[in-house]
Amino acid sequence: MNQKLVLTKIENMIYVVRGQKVMMDSDLAELYEVEVKRLNEQVKRNLDRFPNDFMFELTYEEWRQLQSSKDEIGEHGGKRKLPSVFTENGVAMLSSVLNSPKSIQVNIAIMRIFTKLRNFLLLENQMNDRMGKLEENTSMLFKIVFERLDSIEEDITPHLPKGRSKIGLKNKE
Repeated sequence: MNQKLVLTKIENMIYVVRGQKVMMDSDLAELYEVEVKRLNEQVKRNLDRFPNDFMFELTYEEWRQLQSSKDEIGEHGGKRKLPSVFTENGVAMLSSVLNSPKSIQVNIAIMRIFTKLRNFLLLENQMNDRMGKLEENTSMLFKIVFERLDSIEEDITPHLPKGRSKIGLKNKE
């Protein structure tokens, strides 16, 4: 599989849960080419390396929302427990407990995707800041233009021929 397809596949395996970008244990197992059971066994053996901000178990409601958001996620089916998800730090920590050439290559690809997503977020924030400044400048320019038009109107009003009214809406003042 070419690298662009692999990166796209990985991007599609990143979800937002509890405001964090995460990857499911089953997706990671697929990428590492190991059984989900084996991946979770390695994590359990090294549980002290996976605090709650690195890995957590989905609630049933979170699991159902992920299922409805993506058709490719399979049914919960015969699993006894809800899936675990790994944050970016958790995925990085997996490389230390799954020490194989495949896991190293997969982790490098995943870290590149997380970095790309972080850069997109930074770019979006920069664009929002620039748009905000542009809106401020535009409203300032319109204010100046309307003030100038008002002053021109005041200069012209005394010179109108008698009986002729100003063009525009009349104030009720």
